[in-house]
Amino acid sequence: MRTDIRAKRDAHRWFAVLAPLIDALDRHLRRRLQVTEYSSSPDCLFRLQLIVNDEEFLLEDGTLVRAGERLVDLHFWNEHVPLIPDGRPTLAYARRIERCLDVSLSELAHHLASHDDLSDVKAIRGNMSLGASRRSEQLARMAAKYGFETLAQKKPLSAGETLHRFGENILVTFLVMRRNPSAIRADTLWRDRTLVYLSRQTLERKFGA
Repeated sequence: MRTDIRAKRDAHRWFAVLAPLIDALDRHLRRRLQVTEYSSSPDCLFRLQLIVNDEEFLLEDGTLVRAGERLVDLHFWNEHVPLIPDGRPTLAYARRIERCLDVSLSELAHHLASHDDLSDVKAIRGNMSLGASRRSEQLARMAAKYGFETLAQKKPLSAGETLHRFGENILVTFLVMRRNPSAIRADTLWRDRTLVYLSRQTLERKFGA
């Protein structure tokens, strides 16, 4: 028992040293990737990044996004993600997340509508890389309630891409540990990459004012 307590104290000390470094790295990457805040609401779960689409795709509502066109890529705003109570999600927690998602997407619809320089954006992308393949698929099904859809991956990852993804998973694990340690699971380092897409047309229909 004493050994366990000592181990936890050592882990907390170690993480207290790392925390400022993790925060600095997070800020650096957001500046480098131009990840910006589109809402001042504390209930907004996302920041956005404008990216260039690398592969043509067609969404269910007929929205065609060609290679070279811009997309909004959503990034979790880690500081705004509610902490999981006692390490286990509850029904109340799930309802709070749903409210936050409603706010986040409503704010995004307003942001896009109020910026003429974003008139070319046809779709929004989200990354359900929150765990192993099965858990990511479950989250993708939840995202479908908000109009997001999953597209089949057209080509397998190369060895270099697989290694790069593992490095990303390490970074994401540290960021999650910094803000929401209860969300860490055994499969975190092996999280899958499940991309979901929402057409701007659907966003405006569901969440526009």
